[in-house]
Amino acid sequence: MTPSSHRRALVAALIALVALIALPAVAGAKVRTGPAGAKFYTPPKSMLKGKHGSLIWVRKANKTTTLSGGSSSWVVLYRSVSTKGRPIAVSGLVTLPKGKAPKGGWGVVSWSHGTTGTADVCAPSRDTPSGPAHPYIDYVDPQLNAMLAQKYAVVRSDFEGLGTAGVHPYLIGVSEGRGSVDIIRAARELNKGVGTKWVSAGHSQGGQAALFAGSIAKKWAPELKLKGVAAFAPASHISEEANAVGGLTTPGGGLSGIASLVAVGAATQISGLNAKTLFTPAAAALYPQIDKTCLQQLGASDSFGGIAPSGLFSAGSVTKLNPVLVKMNPALKIPVPVLMLQGLSDGTVFPAFTNDLDKQLNALGDSVDYKTYPGVSHGDIVAAAQADAAAFYKQRLG
Repeated sequence: MTPSSHRRALVAALIALVALIALPAVAGAKVRTGPAGAKFYTPPKSMLKGKHGSLIWVRKANKTTTLSGGSSSWVVLYRSVSTKGRPIAVSGLVTLPKGKAPKGGWGVVSWSHGTTGTADVCAPSRDTPSGPAHPYIDYVDPQLNAMLAQKYAVVRSDFEGLGTAGVHPYLIGVSEGRGSVDIIRAARELNKGVGTKWVSAGHSQGGQAALFAGSIAKKWAPELKLKGVAAFAPASHISEEANAVGGLTTPGGGLSGIASLVAVGAATQISGLNAKTLFTPAAAALYPQIDKTCLQQLGASDSFGGIAPSGLFSAGSVTKLNPVLVKMNPALKIPVPVLMLQGLSDGTVFPAFTNDLDKQLNALGDSVDYKTYPGVSHGDIVAAAQADAAAFYKQRLG
């Protein structure tokens, strides 16, 4: 072999090796492996072109975000569409159940997470044991593992702008819904064992997201077969809550932290509006923390939690945001059965609001099974309602 032919053979071998490395060990898939670290979340703009829901690249999930009940967990970066109609990348997690996929593929639960924050470090796929949002992410792991034990694939969107470029449009339901639907397409591209039948589920912010996903699913991804929606203590009546902050004159803790995120999320939908201008001088001084920390830190006494809700916003700010806040309410026409689950000792999503949401959904003709749980708080509802939710998944997905 001549030196030149030897070099050609070596180059060919290296190319073949790189190709093998770029293919994760998933059934029937040829997908690109993404880079390590934060670079994973920032693809070249040229890679944003393509069908929404199609994969950009994947990598193995870290130990914290890997669900023990599954056979494998992956961080995925996939294409979606922003509320402004622009192509974007959205990140999330895909976990496959153990064993062989049945004929027609595994059913899917698209789980929408509760509020973590709007900073990139708050994205569930970036979670670590010491991560600032960790307590607001891993509390549902037992229930997600139970879904895997029922032989459902579990997919979890981080949502637009959370982990990836841009501001996370917190509680903008259409954005959340697109992320929750598109990740199912990405999972099916990752592994052919993932089927088309799915249930939209989530808690708190994720409960609201699950309802929005259910309302847009048929048009957004008509090849997927939505079978039901399970909403645990879904956020609702945001405009009513925002208009009540003026009467809350004691430091608000977590409530003030959430209120700050609501304002930032709503501001993303008003062209030319600088969210910082919505806040009073005292709150505006804390504004940089929103891009650096998560809900737990924002609710602390040295952050927004040290300010009473009535002292957060400048005059006229809530009125300016009202048209957007009204649209956050998930009173929507949903063409599949809805299971709604609410703890009666919930101090974050008040039972009175969910009671009213139930009436609104029924008035629209939705089929709603509304279950309440005495003595159950906001964080405990997912565990308390697990048996009812599992029965619902089985009924809808088999």
